[in-house]
Amino acid sequence: MGAPVTDPPSPPRGQVFRLEPLGPEHNQRDHAAWMGSIEHIHTLPGFREGDIDATGWPYEMSLDDNLADLVMHRREFNERIAYVYSVLDPATDDVIGCVYIDPDDKGDAEMKMICWTRASHAHLYEDLN
Repeated sequence: MGAPVTDPPSPPRGQVFRLEPLGPEHNQRDHAAWMGSIEHIHTLPGFREGDIDATGWPYEMSLDDNLADLVMHRREFNERIAYVYSVLDPATDDVIGCVYIDPDDKGDAEMKMICWTRASHAHLYEDLN
């Protein structure tokens, strides 16, 4: 990853979701959220096969592998390299999605954003975008 890009964006707050920096404390809830919605996530922009920035994720991985990923995302956030927010249900604290704000390696903009929601919360996708 490159040099620090900017200060972290202030996450929006709403009655139907809450955003907070993704980290190890979200591991079990995050893992359950995306593992249960892999097919749905692959239908979203940025995650579809053939999308220019698609990485093939999500794919099945262990809880330990997910934890390592969350530790990496928190390090990038703290170093102001990239920003990943967990999308939480304010009533239950369940993870219902994720927002990624990364440097735009193509130079079209300073940052680019993609997000996903659980299949059960697909109706919130447009609100996050």
